[in-house]
Amino acid sequence: MRDTARKAFIASVVVGGVVVLGLALWKIKIVIALLFLAFIITAAMRPGVEMLRRRGVPRGAGIALHYLLLAMAIGLLLWAVVPRAKDEVTHAVNAVGNVRSEAQQSEGIRRRVLLGLERRLEELPSADALLDPAVSVTVTVFEVLVGIFFTLACAAYWIFEKERAQRLVLSLLPVKRRRIVRETWDLIDMKLGAFVRGQILLITLVATVLSLAFWLIGLPYPLLLGIFAGLVEIVPVIGPLVAGAAAIGIGFTVSWQAALAAGIAVLAVRLLEDYIVIPRVLGDAVGLSPLLVLVSVSAVTFLFGGFAVLLAIPLAAIVVTLVDVVVRNRDPGTEEPPAVLFPAKDAEG
Repeated sequence: MRDTARKAFIASVVVGGVVVLGLALWKIKIVIALLFLAFIITAAMRPGVEMLRRRGVPRGAGIALHYLLLAMAIGLLLWAVVPRAKDEVTHAVNAVGNVRSEAQQSEGIRRRVLLGLERRLEELPSADALLDPAVSVTVTVFEVLVGIFFTLACAAYWIFEKERAQRLVLSLLPVKRRRIVRETWDLIDMKLGAFVRGQILLITLVATVLSLAFWLIGLPYPLLLGIFAGLVEIVPVIGPLVAGAAAIGIGFTVSWQAALAAGIAVLAVRLLEDYIVIPRVLGDAVGLSPLLVLVSVSAVTFLFGGFAVLLAIPLAAIVVTLVDVVVRNRDPGTEEPPAVLFPAKDAEG
C-alpha cells in the first residue's frame, strides 16, 4: 500500500507539473511566438552574416549591416509609397458618397459589390485624421514597437548563441545520435531561412507587378490593391484567393471588363509564381503540399490567433522534417539544402 501510494503521489505530481507548465507556457505564448519569430529571422540572415564573416567582417558588424539594410528598405518603401497610398486612401474615404450614388443606380452583382465597398470605405478613418501629422502613440503602438525590438534583439543574440546551444544539447545525447540531431537542426535552420527569403521575394514581386497591372487596367487604388495582394502572400493558398476576389470586386465598380482584366492579371501572376518563380528561384524551400499548408494555416490561426499565421508554415516545415527523420528514418545529411538568394554552400556555412 505504501509503494502504491508513493507511485500515485509521484504520478499526480508529474501530471500536475505538466499541467502547470502547459498553462504557464500558454500564458506566455506571445513571448514564445516572438522568440520563434526571432529564430526564423536569424535563419534568414545567418547565411549573409556568415558569408561576410568569411570575408573578414565580424558577426556583430554583419548583423548591424543587415538591420541597416532592412531599415533603409523600409524607409525607401515608406518614402516612395506612403504619400501615394495616403492620396489613394483619402480619395477612397471621400468617395463614399459617389459609391453610394452609383450603388443606387446599379443592379445585380455591381450593386452588391458597390454596397460592400461602401461599408468597407465607411470603416476607414476620416481624411482629417489621415492628414493630421500629430498622431498620438497609443499603448498598442508602444507594445508593437517593444515586440519588434525584442524580436530583433533575440535574433541578433541567437546568431552568436546557436553554436553554443547546439553543443550543449548534443553533449546531453548519446554519441550515435549526435550527427543525426545536428544535421536535422541545420536542415531545419536552412529551410526556415529559405522560406523567409522566398517570402520577401514573392511579396516584392507580386506587389510590384500587380500594382503596375492594376494601374494599366485603370482600377481605382492600384497601389493599395497591389500592396495588399503582396502582403497576403504571407498566407499561402488563401491569400492569393483573397487578393483575386478583392481585385475583381474593385474591378466591378468600373466595369465587367475591368473586373475580368483584374482577375486575369491575378491569375497570370499566380501562374508566374507556380511555374517559374517558385520552381526556379525558391525551389523546395519547405517541402509542403498545398493541402498541408492550408490545414496548418487554419489550425494555427484557430488555436493562437491571427498573428500566429506568420508562424504556421515554419512550424509545419519543422514538424514535417522531424517526421521524415524520426518516423521515416530519412538521413538529413542527404537532403539537398534549400538556397534562396544564397548558394547552398553559403547556407551551410
